[in-house]
Formats: sequence, C-alpha cells, structure tokens
Amino acid sequence: MSARRLRAPLILALACALAACAPSAPDTAAGGADTAGVDQAALPRGWQHVAGTDIPRVARSQQDLPVTVRSDDGVEVTVTDTARTIVGNDDIVMVMDSLGLSDQVFAAPTNAVTDTARNAQHHFLFNRTTGVEGILSLDGTLFVGNSLRRHGKLAQPLRDAGQTLVIVDELQPIPDKVRKLATVFGHADEGEQLAAQVQAQLDEAARIAATHTRRPRVIHVSATGGGGSPAVAGADTAAAGMIRLAGGINVGDEAKVANYSQLSNEGIVAVEPEVVLVSEDDLRVFGGPAGLWKAYPSLKQTPAGMAERVWVMPDTQLKVSSIGGGTGAVALARALATLAAELDTAPGA
Repeated sequence: MSARRLRAPLILALACALAACAPSAPDTAAGGADTAGVDQAALPRGWQHVAGTDIPRVARSQQDLPVTVRSDDGVEVTVTDTARTIVGNDDIVMVMDSLGLSDQVFAAPTNAVTDTARNAQHHFLFNRTTGVEGILSLDGTLFVGNSLRRHGKLAQPLRDAGQTLVIVDELQPIPDKVRKLATVFGHADEGEQLAAQVQAQLDEAARIAATHTRRPRVIHVSATGGGGSPAVAGADTAAAGMIRLAGGINVGDEAKVANYSQLSNEGIVAVEPEVVLVSEDDLRVFGGPAGLWKAYPSLKQTPAGMAERVWVMPDTQLKVSSIGGGTGAVALARALATLAAELDTAPGA
C-alpha cells in the first residue's frame, strides 16, 4: 500500500466520588435520536424536551479554493480539494451542513450523532490508538480534526504521507470555530455571517440568564461518557459551558473534574440537583426513562428526581460545541428562567 493510501467538604466528598474517564463511543446500531428529535407527548409526566429551532444556515455557493489557513497546531496549510473530507467529529459536520456542504462529508467517526455523519460513505473508530495507515487508507482529500489532544500527534505523520490536514480545536468559542472552519472550506464570508448569528444567539442566552431570580442546580448525565459507564459532565465539557451560559449551576463543576466522569450514587444525592439534563442519544442508549433511573437510582432521591424533572436536549445543541450551540443555549436559558421562578414560589423556598 502506498503512503498516500496508507480528551468545602461537600465538594471534597464529591471529588472523591468522581473518577475522570475519557468518553467512549455509544452504540449507534439502532439509529440516531439526535436529529430525529423527541416527541414531548411521549415523555413521562414532568419531563420536558428543550430544543432550539434556529440553527444558522446559508445557501450553498461557489467555494473559494485553494485557500491557505493556519491550523491550530501552528502549521500553515493550503487546502485545494474538500470533496472527500474526513471529519474528526460532529462539530465539523454541523458547520459543513450549514454551508451546504453535507455531500462532502466522506468519512466520520463511528460514534457520530448527526445524520450527515452517520450517512457518510465511510466510518472509523477514532481514539488514541488510531494509526496513520487507517486514516490514509480512507483516501480522503482533506482531514479536518477538532482536537489538539486527539489529533495533534497524528498531524505531522499524516502530512508527511501526503494527507492535507487542518485542526480546528474544539476548546475555543463557537463563533471562532465557525469562522475558521468556514475559511477551511473556502467560505470565509459566509463564515462571518454564520458566526455573527451564533454570537447573537449566545448573547441572547446570556441576557436571559442575567434575569434569572436564582441559578438552578443542573446535573447533566451521559450514558457512555465515563469509559462506557454512566457519567456526569465535568467543568470542561461543552455541556457544562452551555449550562453556565444559560444561567444554571453545573454540579460537575463543584468537584473540579475534567471531561465526563463517573459519579457515585451518594455523590448524586449530595449535590442536590434540581434538574436532570440528558441528551437525546444518551437517553436512547440508557434505554429510555426507565433505563435512566436504573443507571442512577439515587437520582430519585434528589430534588430533580422527586419532581420527575428531566430535560432532554438534542446532542448537537448540548454536547457538541458547534453551530447549534447558540439556539440550544437560548432554549436552555428560557427553560431555566421558568424553573428559577417556579423554585422561588414553591412552598418552603
């Protein structure tokens, strides 16, 4: 084969109950719940579907290629062909969708949650053990990574083998990411338009959050985030950032843990969440509402559990830091504003 083809006491107690683990891929064999949505009428009493409806998009237009961009690993890269793009994750796919370039998503990770990525011609399991040969064998015209941690080590070997590669790191503000990705695909002007729309939505979410009478305590749980085990969102996850922006307290922040981490049943009770937040695809992997309570039985003993207060959000608006984050933040901020008012007027408040 040629070379070309070739992540106070209460706080201390919680911290002890958490074990940081890297996310693993959910089972996608049953199809995706993320883009299909959730029927509010089908949810149990007390549960709520929270989702924005205004994901910024532009009409497809002529790409301005070739273009030279600065990858986030510090290398100047000239992009000439994006027809067969290998994507590192869904955040990249969502920007491509918004630019009208869905048909250029050639290969995507097996744990993708967007329809476009799941319908790509090729799929690959991307983790820390992925080899250069495996990526080269896909024969893509461009590889766009989304993480210096995951993709940085492979960058130079892939470039040395002839693969055009750009990294746009996920750990940066969404508007900046949108601009950079759009430029990679020869749509710098359109990227400015999309970034401005997302920024306006994020600003609106922050404005709503500033009106909250209190900051509700939120626990975001994942079915697979803790090495394949149920986990809670740590401080540096996209979901935690969303919760903070929307005016909530992410209980995972209090333990100062990174990424998605396992949380003991005792730890769940101790942090007293007032609402449980779960993504659509995680709810599917849990096996529905009954599966969620089975995975975390002590949730029932928390204020959220006793009120049956569980909110379900699209993965692309909660867990994926991309162009859907603005509209998701607005929807979550509005829901938290309503909850804050309810909690303030509840007996014993």
